[in-house]
Amino acid sequence: MKRDIRLAILLLSIISLTLAVATAWELWAARERILAKAYTHNLNLTQALDTYVEGIVTQSSMLLLGLAERLENDGSEPAQLERLRHLVQRQQPLFNQLDGIVVYDASGTWLMSSSGDIPSGASSADRTFFIHHRDTPSTDAYIGEPIRSLYNGQWVITVSRRYNHPDGRFAGVISATLGVENFLQLFGKIDIGRHGAIGVATSNGQVLVRYPFRPGDMGRVLSRSPIFTQYRDITTVGTATFTSSLDGIERLYAFRKNERYPLVTSVALGKDEVLAAWYTDALRTVSIALGLLMVIVIIGCLMILAIKRRIGAEALLVAAREELLRANRQLEVLASRDPLTALRNRRSFDDHLAAELRRAHRERTPLGLLLIDIDYFKRFNDTYGHPAGDDCLRCIGRLLADNVRRPGDLTARYGGEELAVILPNTDGAGARAVAEQILQHLWQSNLPHVGSPFGRVTASIGIATLPPGSDASAAALIGAADQALYRAKAAGRNRLDSAPDLGGTPA
Repeated sequence: MKRDIRLAILLLSIISLTLAVATAWELWAARERILAKAYTHNLNLTQALDTYVEGIVTQSSMLLLGLAERLENDGSEPAQLERLRHLVQRQQPLFNQLDGIVVYDASGTWLMSSSGDIPSGASSADRTFFIHHRDTPSTDAYIGEPIRSLYNGQWVITVSRRYNHPDGRFAGVISATLGVENFLQLFGKIDIGRHGAIGVATSNGQVLVRYPFRPGDMGRVLSRSPIFTQYRDITTVGTATFTSSLDGIERLYAFRKNERYPLVTSVALGKDEVLAAWYTDALRTVSIALGLLMVIVIIGCLMILAIKRRIGAEALLVAAREELLRANRQLEVLASRDPLTALRNRRSFDDHLAAELRRAHRERTPLGLLLIDIDYFKRFNDTYGHPAGDDCLRCIGRLLADNVRRPGDLTARYGGEELAVILPNTDGAGARAVAEQILQHLWQSNLPHVGSPFGRVTASIGIATLPPGSDASAAALIGAADQALYRAKAAGRNRLDSAPDLGGTPA
C-alpha cells in the first residue's frame, strides 16, 4: 500500500514538472518570437531611414556640385554670387530639408548666403568642414559634424564641397546646411515608444541626429558604443541588445551602414516596452499553469485517498501520460520545423550538423554542407511584397526537398532568405553536383523577379566539404561555406563557389 502511495506521489511530481517545463519552454519561445519581430521591425526602419538620409545627402551633394562648377567657371564676383543666391532660392522650395547655402572664400569669410543678409563679421575659418577642405585637395562632398548656424543659431548638419581657382589653388568652400529640426520632425512621426531612439551618426561614431532630441547629445562621439566597437567592422547590417551609453536604458538595436556615405543609421526600442505585452501574457500563463498544478495536486490527493481503486486510477494515469507524451512528440515535431517553408529550422539544423559531424569524425567519412542565399531577395520583397516573398521561400523550400532526397540528408532554413543542406558521406564532387542541380532546377522554375538583373529568382551557393579524417569543427565548416557563399555573391550571384577542403589532424 505504501509503495503504491510513493509511486502515485512520484507520478504526480513528474506530471507537475513536465507541465512546469512545458510552460517555461512556451514562455521562452514566445519571448524569442517577440524579440525577433522587434528586430525585424527595427531593421526595416533602418533601411527606410538609411535610404531617406542617403537621398538628402545625395541631393545636397548634387546641388553643391552644380554651384561649385559655376563658381569655378564664372568666378565669385558679387553679381555672380547674387545670381547664385536667386538660383538657390528658386530651388529651395523643392528641397524641404535644406536650411540654406553658404559660399565662403579661401579665408572662411562668408561671400553669399541663400537665407539673406550675411551676419556682420561672419567667418567659418574655424569650422571643421572648412579646415577639412582647406587642407584636403579632394573635391568630394564632406559631411560635417552638427553645428549651430551663425545665421539663426539652430542646429544644422553641413554637406560641403571645395571649389578651386582655375590653376587648382584652393578658392573656398560651398556648403549646404540641413536643419536638424527637419530630421526630428520625421523621426517624431515614427512610433518607437517612450524609450525608443533613432540615430544617425558618422562611421566613427559621432552623433549627427538623435531622436528624442537632447542638446547634449549633438556632436557626441559614441566610438565606445558596442555598435562601433563590436559590430561595425564585422557586418554592415546587424542587431544587438545592450544598455545605451547616453541614458542607461537597455534597448534592442538595429543598425545599418550606408553603402555610399560614412553614415550609420540605428533604430532602438526599449526592451521592457517590447516585452510589456509578453509580461502580461506570461503572468496569465503562469496563473493558468498554477491552477492546473493545483488541480493535479487535488486529483492526486483524491487518488491517494481512494488507493483501493488502484487499478482504475492507474489506467487513468497511463492514459494521461500517453496523451502527454503524444502532445510532447507533436510539439517536438513542430519545434523542429520552420513554419513558413516546412523545412527544418535553425535549431534542428544545428543539432543534425553536430550529430553528422560526430559520425564523420568517428567513421572517417566525408561531410558536405551547402549554404544557399536567394539573390536580391530584399528587392523581391520591395517589388512584390512580403506575402509574395513568403510564397517564393515556400516554392524554393519545395524545390530543395525535391532535389535532396537521401534519407540522411537534411534541408533547413538557416535564417531569413538563407537555406542550408547537410550532405552526409558526400565529398566535394558530390556536393557540387547537388548544388549545380539545385541552381539548374531553380533557373528552370523561372520565378519572375524584375528587381534581379537575371529577370528571375536565382540563388548563390557556398560549398564546404569535410574530408575523411578531418577534425574540423562545425563552426569551421559553416564558416568555410559562408566564405564560399560570399565569393559566389561577389562574383555576380547565380552561381556556386567551393571552399577548399577543411584539413585537420586525423582522428
